[in-house]
Amino acid sequence: MIGRFISLFASVSMLIGCNSRIPEIRSICLRDDIGNYVIKWETDPEIEGLLKMYVSDDPEKFNMSNPAGYANIKDGVTTYITNDNITRKYFRLSFNDKYYQTIGARSVPTDSVQNLRDMGGYFNRQGNMTKWGKVFRSGQLGSLGEWDTIRINNLGIKTIIDLRADEEIKKEPIKYPHANIVHIPVSTGRMKDASARITEGRMRKGDALLYMQDQYLQFVTDNSEQFAKALELFENKENYPILFSCSLGKDRTGFLAAMLLAALGVPMETIKQDYVASNDYINISHLAYLAKDLSSDAQESITVILTANESFLDIALQKINKEYGSIDKYLSKGLNITENKRDKIKDILLY
Repeated sequence: MIGRFISLFASVSMLIGCNSRIPEIRSICLRDDIGNYVIKWETDPEIEGLLKMYVSDDPEKFNMSNPAGYANIKDGVTTYITNDNITRKYFRLSFNDKYYQTIGARSVPTDSVQNLRDMGGYFNRQGNMTKWGKVFRSGQLGSLGEWDTIRINNLGIKTIIDLRADEEIKKEPIKYPHANIVHIPVSTGRMKDASARITEGRMRKGDALLYMQDQYLQFVTDNSEQFAKALELFENKENYPILFSCSLGKDRTGFLAAMLLAALGVPMETIKQDYVASNDYINISHLAYLAKDLSSDAQESITVILTANESFLDIALQKINKEYGSIDKYLSKGLNITENKRDKIKDILLY
């Protein structure tokens, strides 16, 4: 488990001096079972001295004259204790008042929204980090309760991109008056037929895999225009913070997230880590009613459809490489994200 989290650490190299080795600082922020923030870090080579922790509701603004806590750098961990489960906190870590790093918890805990998380803290190939608190991704927002509405308010969301199809929206419309809701429908194929086939025992695990692979191929072949419209919204700084969502926040949302991170120059290994992380943030127990009375074959099929499987994203990437030659060419020709537009998005979203 620790090794898996290490791979998701925010990591940055910082220059100590002309004759010194460049150290790497990797950090991660997690929420414990009662909502406290647990912050862990590693340094390579090892750094001795004092860590100061600053806390803020805004990742762009920290009162650097008022540390919220101290720790020995060699300890590698500290905890910010809070009983506030509504307001989201960000942290600025100071290592000996020389090296600094901003960090937040990836997940945003809610009562009714699946897979809500911040896309900050990812490094691109040039060593720039995606900003915290600017872009969020999630599952559908049609069931927002009072407390989750307050939590979304506290994120300061200005734009919600709803990637669900028209029939999904009719069933559970987003009732959130504080943001501009942009509906960009991306079809899930014949999902109703798939559901019927599962419940009737006519779709097995292999069929479900083919169904999902076909859906991801259609992202490229049939829905590039829709994803291009969504990415265009990231070019305007007035639209931020932006939240984009679909049903569970893993497929349509996952593909859009992958393309956004690719446009920012984030390595594919990191993009895939973000994609499969949906499996950590979707509470399948909430969906258990779908399968409790079904056969084992049907339950396996449902598991396939509810899982972020790296092979699904790979299918789409293979199609992109075959049709366009590379993901960069797909960004420019398929999604209309020119170098100038990419630079504009980078200026907004990268530290």
